[in-house]
Amino acid sequence: MPHSNFDMETKQILVTGGTGYIGSHTVVELQNAGYEVIIVDNLSNSSVEVLGGIERITGIRPAFEQFDLIEKDKMDAFFSSYRNIEAIIHFAASKAVGESVEKPLLYYRNNLVSMINLLECQIKYGISNIVFSSSCTVYGQPDVLPVTENTPRKDAESPYGNTKRVNEDILKDTIAANPQIKGIALRYFNPVGAHPSAEIGELPLGIPANLVPFVTQTAAGLRTELMVFGNDYNTVDGSAVRDYINVVDLAKAHVIAVNRLVENKNKSGYEIFNLGTGTGISVLEIIQAFENSTGVKLNYKIVDRRAGDIEKIWADTTYANEELGWKAEKGLEETLLSAWNWEKKIRGIR
Repeated sequence: MPHSNFDMETKQILVTGGTGYIGSHTVVELQNAGYEVIIVDNLSNSSVEVLGGIERITGIRPAFEQFDLIEKDKMDAFFSSYRNIEAIIHFAASKAVGESVEKPLLYYRNNLVSMINLLECQIKYGISNIVFSSSCTVYGQPDVLPVTENTPRKDAESPYGNTKRVNEDILKDTIAANPQIKGIALRYFNPVGAHPSAEIGELPLGIPANLVPFVTQTAAGLRTELMVFGNDYNTVDGSAVRDYINVVDLAKAHVIAVNRLVENKNKSGYEIFNLGTGTGISVLEIIQAFENSTGVKLNYKIVDRRAGDIEKIWADTTYANEELGWKAEKGLEETLLSAWNWEKKIRGIR
């Protein structure tokens, strides 16, 4: 593995899963903020071509190492080589709810062992700061909406959700035992959209597990119809409700979280923030907003509810807004149009 030739003065950030959807947008924002970024990714659900998109947006191609975080020896070699890392942002994880229900052991191995390996290396190599990519799935189906950071976590509805919950506990307990480490868990609601340049966006391998790529692929003709999972929920129109946040807004929150840790502005060793818009939007409302913003009609049908799905959830973002000085800014139609522009670009649609 090559030794780092980075400027010693520039703060280096390791981004695991940095060629993935949220990771790549975060790399762009980190580079725009003046950080040097090193990406580690096994490319299991992303493409190395993402590096070119990042470079076209920022003018900088981030350093990249391809290996799997469950390979402890490779991780050790990596940290031996890159000795100026100031903070880690940990995205790398298997993340499809439905697949996790079918393959729980795969999810527990990938998501928990990678976190344990990473934290062991963090301690060994004296890296103080970590931002963990968590999820609103840790709240399960909340009794009270919207959810705050103090909303009780519930038993997860899926093994994927459970890995987020367990990883939060692993991080919290590790920080309690190792006060030299500081961590922030960011609980995302539903990231959607693409970079306005259409150079990077969400590109799932195989059948999309998330709603918006399924919407854009249906609009592009790759899918014959969009399936809406359930119309008998206790919601505004019977379809499931989520808090959809623009991925660029989400990425910017990671830069603020890293700054907070690096500048020792955190209030405690382990902090949690909800990242959402504060507004619940139903699946059928997403379809309507997509049609409004793009002028493209969608072919969809109502099918049975999907295992592991919750009925409705959205965030109370007050704490993140006030404490981080961050808030989601981009509107839903602008966000869905960016997703469509990205889809059109990768499919060669004019």
